[in-house]
Amino acid sequence: MLKKALIGAACLTAMTVAQAQAQQAYSDNKIKIGILTDLSGTYSDLAGKGTIIAAQMAIEDFGGKVNGVPVEIVSADHQNKADIASSIARKWYDTEQVDAIAELVTTAAAVAVREVSKEKGKIDLVSGAASTALTNAKCSPTGFHWTYDTAALANGTANAVVKNGGKSWYFLTADYAFGHDLQAQTERVVKANGGEIKGAVRHPFPNSDFSSFLLQAQSSGAQIIGLANAGADTINSIKQAKEFGITQGGQSLAGLLVFITDIHSLGLDTAQGMMMTTGYYWDMDDETRAWSKRWSAKMDGKMPSMVHAGTYSSVIHYLKGLAAAKTDDGMKVADQMRALPIKDASGFAKNGKIRADGRMVHDMYLAQVKKPAESKGPWDYYKITRTIPGDEAYQPLADSKCDLVKK
Repeated sequence: MLKKALIGAACLTAMTVAQAQAQQAYSDNKIKIGILTDLSGTYSDLAGKGTIIAAQMAIEDFGGKVNGVPVEIVSADHQNKADIASSIARKWYDTEQVDAIAELVTTAAAVAVREVSKEKGKIDLVSGAASTALTNAKCSPTGFHWTYDTAALANGTANAVVKNGGKSWYFLTADYAFGHDLQAQTERVVKANGGEIKGAVRHPFPNSDFSSFLLQAQSSGAQIIGLANAGADTINSIKQAKEFGITQGGQSLAGLLVFITDIHSLGLDTAQGMMMTTGYYWDMDDETRAWSKRWSAKMDGKMPSMVHAGTYSSVIHYLKGLAAAKTDDGMKVADQMRALPIKDASGFAKNGKIRADGRMVHDMYLAQVKKPAESKGPWDYYKITRTIPGDEAYQPLADSKCDLVKK
C-alpha cells in the first residue's frame, strides 16, 4: 500500500510540475484574444457581434484551455477608425495582456493594428479587411490575412462578368484604401480580358446618399457599374440604383464585395441574378450546415457571412499554434501556424495553406443569387457556380512585395 501511495504521489507531483511549467510558458497563466471589429456601423452586420460569437465558439470547441491554460476573449468597437483601432490595440497589448487580436474589418483599422502588432511581436488575424497591402508592403511575420482579399474578389467576379460580355466598366468606389485597392484589382482583371474602363467616381466612407454618384455612372454609358464598396454602402448603392431605374435601363451592377447579410437586407427580388465571389457559404455541405446552424442558434436565426466563419477558423488555428508552440511567444506561434494543416469544424478554408507573406490561401467560390422561385427558404440565396482554386484566386507569391518572401 505504501508503495502504491508513493507512486501515486510521485505521479501527482509530476503532473503538477508539468502543469506549472506549461503555465509558465504562457505569460500571466492565461491566453487572451481581442476581437476588434465594427459593432455599430457600416460593417456591423457582416462582422460585428457575430465575430465575437464565432471566436467564443472556437474557444469552446478547443476545450476552453491550451495545455491547461485558460483562454478568454475581450472585445471592442473600433468604429472603422484607424486611430481608435491602434489605440485600443496598444492598450490591450501594454496593460491588458492580450496575446492576439482577431477580425479587424476595415482596411484602415487592420493596417493600423498590424503596425502595433508587428512592433510588439504579437499575432493579428485579419478576417474582415480586404486590401492586398496586408500581404504586400504591410506584411508581418506575425500577421495573417485569412478570409479573402481584393485580388481574389476581382479574379472571381470581374473575370466572370467580363467573360459573360460585360466589357465596359465604370466604378463607384469607397474613398479609402480598401475601395482604391478593389478598383485597381478589378481594373487589372477587366483590362487583361480585353475590357474597357470608362471612368470612376469616389464616394465618402461611410455614405448614405449615392444619387449624384449613380447619375455619373449612368451617364458614362458603361455596361457594368462596379461597386467597389461593402456592407451598408453596397446595400444603399443597389437600392438607389433600382430607384433610379439604372438596371432597368440596360446597365448592370457588379457587387465586387457582397456578403450574404447584404442579400438578406436587399431581398431576392432586388438581388436576383447578381454574381459575386465568396470564401464561404453556409449551405455548401453537411459540415458547413452543421457549424452554421450552431452559430445561427446564438444569433437569432441569422446565417454567418464569410467573415464570421473566417474568424472562427483563424482563432481555432491560432489556438492550435499556441498548443504546438507551448508558448504564447508570437514568432514561435506564427511558425507553428504556418506548419500546421488548416482544418476546422466550420468547413472553412478548403485546401488551405499559409504562405510566407501571411496570406492564407484557400478555395474561393463564384456564386449567383437565386431567383425568389428558386429559394427553398430563409437564407437559401446562392447557387455556387464554380470553385476557384486558391492558387488561382489569390495574387501569386512571386508577385508579392512582402519583404518576407524570398525572391
